[in-house]
Amino acid sequence: MNLSIQIGKLMGIPIKLHVTFLLILPVFGYIFANNPPGFGFRDIGPLWFRYALGLSVALLLFTCVLLHELGHSYVAKKHGSNIQEITLFLFGGVSSLEDIPRNPKIEFKMALAGPAVSLLIGSILIIFYGILKVNIPMSNPYLRLMEVIGYINVVLCVFNLLPAFPMDGGRVLRAALADRMSYMKATHIAAYVGKMFAILMGIFGFITVPDGVWFMLIAFFIYIGASEEEKSTQVSITLEGMKMKDIMSEDVKTVPSTMTVEELVDFMFKHKHMGYPVVDGAEIKGIVTFTDVQNIPKEKRKTINVSNIMTKEIISTKEDDEAVKALKIMTTNNIGRIIITQDKKIIGIVSRTDLLRSVQLLE
Repeated sequence: MNLSIQIGKLMGIPIKLHVTFLLILPVFGYIFANNPPGFGFRDIGPLWFRYALGLSVALLLFTCVLLHELGHSYVAKKHGSNIQEITLFLFGGVSSLEDIPRNPKIEFKMALAGPAVSLLIGSILIIFYGILKVNIPMSNPYLRLMEVIGYINVVLCVFNLLPAFPMDGGRVLRAALADRMSYMKATHIAAYVGKMFAILMGIFGFITVPDGVWFMLIAFFIYIGASEEEKSTQVSITLEGMKMKDIMSEDVKTVPSTMTVEELVDFMFKHKHMGYPVVDGAEIKGIVTFTDVQNIPKEKRKTINVSNIMTKEIISTKEDDEAVKALKIMTTNNIGRIIITQDKKIIGIVSRTDLLRSVQLLE
């Protein structure tokens, strides 16, 4: 299920809003509207205006988060990395890179670019606030709006520079370590520091409940993020040098587009695979998986053919492509297998299981 909505493009990069962002936006608006002066507008009236200011702060905050991510993306694109999308989530934004550069100097620049943008925005707003407050009453809601956004950006910069991998500070730490040791060892250390930081933050959040609930949630996401990033890096490094032909299965089971869904279920049960290329004659028509079957009620499976449920967009690679490429394609497109073709004919197939088995053997 796709939980993100694309709202446009900047620098050629698709900008998406995750459903969690849409859920948290009114919550943030409520919090800012009811916080006391300093980081809120509780003393402002009428009520509708107070909530309008709170929602404005929430929207401007996530706009600044987007600019923060665009800072990372600009440096990444400048050094040849492809940015697939930027998604705004519950706790901020994420830039999806096709591949994180192994060059420590480039990663160092990329990691610092985002906090630098936040610091620049915050500094400019705070300076303007300092100039304007001389002649404008401190109670002016728009002046306070400028102050709040300014200080939040400075906090965003400082928070992101904490050495909690995979946050920006953690990536800076990995880049610094990778200059002195292997990239994998640097990742292990940075991930360990990130996990320890997350545990300490979680303990602090638990002690200070209910105010500390946010710390506990952030700690959870940092810990999971550090674990996933470490695992992903290990798999990528382990598969380096491996070709698709080294790990693909050449005995490819295919099904015709005219097969009924009920027959497909029996075929899956017999051959124990969860996905199959759909081939008519020598022509590849698509690919069908168990997920496609699950969407069809049992009573209708006799009358519906594979052609009605298969995915027609075929993602394939060549046998001499790097095995790491298959991992990136599967992760990016959220698929479980990829077809290997030569002269428009199927010569093999690679599944996530094949990749994981190869990693286990190589390790």
